[in-house]
Amino acid sequence: MKKSKLSLLLVLSLVLSMFLAACSGGDKTEGTDKGKDKGGEKPAAEQLADKQELNVLESAEIPTMDSVLGTDAMSFTTLNATNEGLYRLNQDQKVVPAGAEAMPEYNADKTELTIKLRKDAKWSNGDPVTAKDYVYAWQRAINPDTASEYGPYFMSEKIKNASAIAEGKAKVEDLGIKAEDDYTLKITLERPIPYIESFITFQLFYPQNQKFVEAQGADYAKDAAHLLYNGPFKMTKWDGPTATEWVMEKNDTYHGAKDVTLTKINYNVSKDPQASANAFTAGETDITPRLAQAAIISQFEGSKELLQYQEPSMWWLKMNEKNSALKNLNIRKAIALSIDKKALVEDVLANGSIPAGFIVPKDFTFDKNGKDFRDTTDSYQKMNKEEAKKLWEKGLSELGVKEVKLVYVGQDTETAKATDAFMKDQLEKNLPGLTLELNAVPFKIRVDREQKMDYDLLFSGWGPDYADPMTFMDLYLTGGDHNKMDYSNPKYDKLVKAAQTDLAAKDEERWKALQEAEKILLEDDYALAPIYQRSVNLLVNPKVKGFAHHAFGADFSYQWIKILK
Repeated sequence: MKKSKLSLLLVLSLVLSMFLAACSGGDKTEGTDKGKDKGGEKPAAEQLADKQELNVLESAEIPTMDSVLGTDAMSFTTLNATNEGLYRLNQDQKVVPAGAEAMPEYNADKTELTIKLRKDAKWSNGDPVTAKDYVYAWQRAINPDTASEYGPYFMSEKIKNASAIAEGKAKVEDLGIKAEDDYTLKITLERPIPYIESFITFQLFYPQNQKFVEAQGADYAKDAAHLLYNGPFKMTKWDGPTATEWVMEKNDTYHGAKDVTLTKINYNVSKDPQASANAFTAGETDITPRLAQAAIISQFEGSKELLQYQEPSMWWLKMNEKNSALKNLNIRKAIALSIDKKALVEDVLANGSIPAGFIVPKDFTFDKNGKDFRDTTDSYQKMNKEEAKKLWEKGLSELGVKEVKLVYVGQDTETAKATDAFMKDQLEKNLPGLTLELNAVPFKIRVDREQKMDYDLLFSGWGPDYADPMTFMDLYLTGGDHNKMDYSNPKYDKLVKAAQTDLAAKDEERWKALQEAEKILLEDDYALAPIYQRSVNLLVNPKVKGFAHHAFGADFSYQWIKILK
């Protein structure tokens, strides 16, 4: 790993590790610390500490614990610890049965999945987890009255009748999920989905106990007392979305409780990376949030306490075309080409992140021949400050103005503020006449402003929800639930939809369609400006064994952790 360099804004860093639908972490080969020594062999004897209690720092609050309303990495990671769906990722990043008894059985054309549920799964109140709990949760997620963002986004054109239900043209009962009996589910798809097994690991597809949810009414999921759990842990303290501390304890009703060693996890929010590192050094925490600041990371270089890996999460600058200036192609091109991404990741971040001219990350998805998606397509939007200035002047002329003022929405952590200051400096310096108004807001408010399109420029990120390029490519369909920047191109839509439908079973053609769509988004339209693919750096106490990070879905899993003496 490169050492930090003395340069302008040395301590700039990656933004807060939270991002919309940001479910990320992990490389293709390593997902957990399995307790091996430097030689790769498991120590002869591992003695457990008397106290199996873990202390964790997070960089943001939990916006929601309602699995059908979650849109962010913090919510998904917490749900992954306290609940589970049909399948989950194991320590080796493989999809394995969780609430299900086995992997799905398919009909001849793979449009129907029959899934047998395990009969020993229980809710934390003692109720059995049945097929009806899955049907209820899925129907609730697609019901327009619920206003779930991920429900329509995930299910439309995939789960039978989901699109019609989301549009109010069919009943929720028509959704393609049925309880054949208490422990048998039948899922009907619109068409075969090549990534269906990783797809349904996602937290949106977790079950919910109908009787409990309806009894709570508007109070459901407002705090720990108004929740049920069917996963490895249960929350015993959480006062809701503004809480800066919460507690999980081992869930004794969990079917796999005998394999869960931890008895308690204490969480606290720390938005200052140096304070987090100091707390770790002082022995006050066992796991820190992502440490994005080069100056902090350099303090731990070479230490066995520093966990580093490249993750498939992307960060980009969104440009809201509801703003007349950003509707102009030359203005968008100028913005995208004026940012020195290389300087950001090498001289400022210096943490292993890589500059990006793409939205589907490297080392994430591979074709049937083992070729990376990125190996067979281009990288776009290479910095060219001279060209950017020319395009900027041309855009201003087309608009009939000499100056443009834009509102740039960022977050309220120290690292986010520093990164946003770097972006402001780059854009204003390289594009004469541009003025940016920085709005640093809490994460939940940033998400809300993105959803309402209450911004001009917004620095945000996305981590994959399942193992396929589509988890990135369908974000910018016209009118899509995650578009939120008024972008629309019929050619882009046609290619992505073809990859979802007619080409779903034609691997090579599907791959090419998605690559062509990415080219349209980034080279033809400059709809947004990719900035970097993130590298993760966090501190983990060497006595903590079995901490797993994941390539998609929830960032981390805690259920396999053991604390050694």
